[in-house]
Amino acid sequence: MRVLILAAGMGTRMKSKYPKVMHKLMGKELLNWVIDTAKKLNPSKIAVVLGHKSEMVEQILTEDIEIYYQKEQLGTGHAVMSAKDFINNEDILILYGDTPLITEETLNKLVNKHMETNADATVLTTILDNPKGYGRIIKNENGKLIDIIEEADTTEEQRNIKEINSGFVIYKGEKLLYGLSKIKPNNNQGEYYLTDVPKNLNYVETYVLEDFTEVLGINNRVQLAEAEKIMRKRTLNKLMLNGVTIVDPESTYISPDVEIGQDTIIYPMTIIFGNTRIGEECEIGPMTRIVNCEIGDFVKIIRSECEDAKIENNVSIGPYSRLRTGTYLKENVKIGNFVETKKTIINKNSKAQHLTYLGDATIGEDVNIGAGTITCNYDGINKHKTYIGNRVFVGSNTALVAPVDIQDDVLIGAGSTITENIPKGSLALGRAKQITKENWVYKKREKGE
Repeated sequence: MRVLILAAGMGTRMKSKYPKVMHKLMGKELLNWVIDTAKKLNPSKIAVVLGHKSEMVEQILTEDIEIYYQKEQLGTGHAVMSAKDFINNEDILILYGDTPLITEETLNKLVNKHMETNADATVLTTILDNPKGYGRIIKNENGKLIDIIEEADTTEEQRNIKEINSGFVIYKGEKLLYGLSKIKPNNNQGEYYLTDVPKNLNYVETYVLEDFTEVLGINNRVQLAEAEKIMRKRTLNKLMLNGVTIVDPESTYISPDVEIGQDTIIYPMTIIFGNTRIGEECEIGPMTRIVNCEIGDFVKIIRSECEDAKIENNVSIGPYSRLRTGTYLKENVKIGNFVETKKTIINKNSKAQHLTYLGDATIGEDVNIGAGTITCNYDGINKHKTYIGNRVFVGSNTALVAPVDIQDDVLIGAGSTITENIPKGSLALGRAKQITKENWVYKKREKGE
């Protein structure tokens, strides 16, 4: 089976300089939602038909996706004709780039119905109490599909039909090519309708979908927000049924690609996106944002941001911490309030509890980083690395001017500026001698100064 995705529309109702299919739903482009669902069906090939601002859409596609172009907007039938070279004797499933809510389960049922019946085509339909705006399914007295009529071309009697066309169809490849050769733009829109293909075939089946929301198309930003709400609820329900506690689903945003282990608790106002994996019995949130992170078991993250980070078991983070790209926290590490890390490895049992910046650093085991410590990793041109060994105690308000190598068992006095390497077991101080002038303030006051 092959999959062809139509994504050539202009999407003028989005009121945007970007093509409609590039707009994002829960952090991922509409078109890529459809592509990722299609890939789960294990098709032999996937292709998309592009049109409006195709050069922009191409940038979000992977190399395994074939691309065809619809140079003129002459209807869905014309869009498929533009990819005629993609159609062969394999079955071909037609999807749409602006319908991201379709599920793998529904498409598998459609494909199975098609294969079981050996139909020329199988159309995904659904029943609506108010079918306004949709093409109607016309059946004969035996309940077999004989035509699909777009609403603009329906009679008054046909407009009362409640079974509508979703747009999703699977064809035998050769039958689709035959049907395309027969369609003409003889309609009120002057377009080549793909919906005219089934009436030119001998045997067309239907599969009736129960959940109409799966085939909702997105044409404006109001519908985009509605789709986001549906996808979010679907995702959160699945997680909760699999053993994750979500305290307030109304304020929690988790993308469907995220994996979370049992007995983890997600507190309110938390956002988790991307390729994120969270282990068991963690506590995440409130007011936390996590993107593309690998998180172990028994981890606590409170009011913090984590992006492209790896976090092992029993780590605590926050509140108000920021873990940037390249952060790797090993077991039992503690990152406290107002701590920022970037391209930094912190080994077991080490901690940075307060007001600290650690960039381009490697920190050993059992290290204490005092409040106000920073790694001065940037000289205005290049970034430099800091190495801190095991069992090092860094006093508060210390500046480590990279590149610098601090070996095991070093103690650095508070308020130091460290510019040179420190051998193991040493005490290092890098501050000016304190000067105290007794009664200096009182003498100045007496002089009126």
